[in-house]
Amino acid sequence: MPAENVPPIKVVDLHKYFGPLEVLKGINFQVNHREVVCVIGPSGSGKSTLLRCINRLEEPTAGKIYIEGEDITDIDADVDKLRTKIGMVFQRFNLFPHLTVLRNLTIAQEKVLGRSKSEAEDVARKMLERVGLSDKVDEFPIRLSGGQQQRVAIARSLCMNPDMMLFDEPTSALDPELVGEVLDVMRNLALEGMTMMVVTHEMGFARQVGDRVVFMDDGVVVEEAPPDELLLNPQEERTRKFLEAVQHY
Repeated sequence: MPAENVPPIKVVDLHKYFGPLEVLKGINFQVNHREVVCVIGPSGSGKSTLLRCINRLEEPTAGKIYIEGEDITDIDADVDKLRTKIGMVFQRFNLFPHLTVLRNLTIAQEKVLGRSKSEAEDVARKMLERVGLSDKVDEFPIRLSGGQQQRVAIARSLCMNPDMMLFDEPTSALDPELVGEVLDVMRNLALEGMTMMVVTHEMGFARQVGDRVVFMDDGVVVEEAPPDELLLNPQEERTRKFLEAVQHY
């Protein structure tokens, strides 16, 4: 583990272009140890692109991203090694449909971390228990609800023993009645002290679980503050208009 004064995630003047379109326009912020940062904002504001740049699924155009003090944008950076520190949970669950739940959780452990089959299975069973799915080890993803699939995806990330977790709108593809079971797992992770960055439309979750809320619009960080401050008393007009439009919190 890095020193406590080294933030797990630090973003410095980050820019991202897709062709002529500038999607991120000089982002600066950091996530501290055991902090839950919720990123909100309208569709197309750059939230998901920011998350994907942090673990180098997207290549930043300019700027620096530091993971536990190491520059992941450096040409000599061992991106695969740094990426093992970062768990990523997507909107769509990205499970292998032809593999059982257990195998979905063990394959990366064996191939990336070099764990033996028995060790990987032991870890997988513990993580499935952690997300309340011990009884689904032999099921295939198609036989699970969307909420169960997303909990499997979270367990799969946890199997890699990450230092931090990134969530990209993890409940937006779920039916409303399934959202709560995924948010409960995330809430428990936060209580256990997991460092988390969550792109979300769930304002109630952001208010209850977040330590800080970041509002993005048009590729910039417009405002950031503790949840009650930002959600109940936003300082910026753009933030106010967005919150008036969603009115879910």
